[in-house]
Amino acid sequence: MTDTQTTTPTAQLSAVGVSIWLDDLSRERLRTDNLQKLIAEKNVVGVTTNPSIFASALAKGEAYDEQVRELAAKGYNVTDAVFEITTADVAQGCDIFKPVYDATNGFDGRVSIEVEPGFANDAEKTIKQAKELFDKVNKENVLIKIPATIEGLEAITATIAAGISVNVTLIFSLERYRDVINAYLAGLEKAQEAGIDLSGIHSVASFFVSRVDTEIDKRLVAIGTDEALALKSKAGVANAQLAYEVYEQAFTTERAKVLLAAGANKQRPLWASTGVKDPSLPDTLYVTELAAPEVVNTMPEKTLDATFDHGVITGNTIAGSYAAANKVLDAVAAQGISYAEVTELLEKEGVSKFIVSWDELLETVQTALDAAKAGDNA
Repeated sequence: MTDTQTTTPTAQLSAVGVSIWLDDLSRERLRTDNLQKLIAEKNVVGVTTNPSIFASALAKGEAYDEQVRELAAKGYNVTDAVFEITTADVAQGCDIFKPVYDATNGFDGRVSIEVEPGFANDAEKTIKQAKELFDKVNKENVLIKIPATIEGLEAITATIAAGISVNVTLIFSLERYRDVINAYLAGLEKAQEAGIDLSGIHSVASFFVSRVDTEIDKRLVAIGTDEALALKSKAGVANAQLAYEVYEQAFTTERAKVLLAAGANKQRPLWASTGVKDPSLPDTLYVTELAAPEVVNTMPEKTLDATFDHGVITGNTIAGSYAAANKVLDAVAAQGISYAEVTELLEKEGVSKFIVSWDELLETVQTALDAAKAGDNA
């Protein structure tokens, strides 16, 4: 390893124990050596995708044209075409990250793909599609993304029980995060009963950060007092810090210890939504303030570049933060802002936004299929 790789902020972050994943994937990236460069130069060890990312990738450039023409010629409908296109990207991404996966015993080198967001409140459809996605990608380093809705909890347990690794997404509240860990442990127990090797099952729990600040800050600004404004942009970090405390507590219980002793892996916390939404904030805020061992931070490329360029990494910034973090959330509550109401709203909005992106993705692919058919008939 060169000096550059050990002294850059991303290398320092990795040394703290943070796994840096890129929150983006496109065929353009896959066709160049972009991901290999990010692995070599910026310590990237995984990738996450979602419907918004695929919608954006498909709307740009010509990288998908050839596959779209083939699918159109074979008479694929739009839903099946999207399934083929997205799983192809993820499978190729898995191949690129396989050396990282091997080197880290499966902890990193992961590429995530999400079940259809319209299934968020349907456990059976989510379970069925999780298995279909896993089978189609056919790579052991894929993670299937399942939202942490009430119905999603049942799907998480069933998918883990089938020996499939899961990235649980759209977690906003500490209470729901506890439910997610419980769903994971329950899945491991069922997998164990079925004789499945627990060491091969991995999971991350994606706890969203910046969206919490966006919603709470909006309410603090509406209140407008000095006391309220002093709390701006503090709740997101505090909430995530307390999520790490939940993680630490959950995996030292007797229940967890029994499973870990049998070869199971901890379900690591993953910080998602780590690009700052407020331009007045430091652009690396949700990276530098949430550095701790055994966490994943999935970053948009803009945040990754900012961290690499000027992130100031000061070691573990979560240790010793719990009392202050509780004070922040208590102070927010004292302003009359309901934590439960905010996190419930964010979950609903999160699902809705992904459904909108999914619809955009379907529309983009349908347009491309139609154009390909028209071209063939011309």
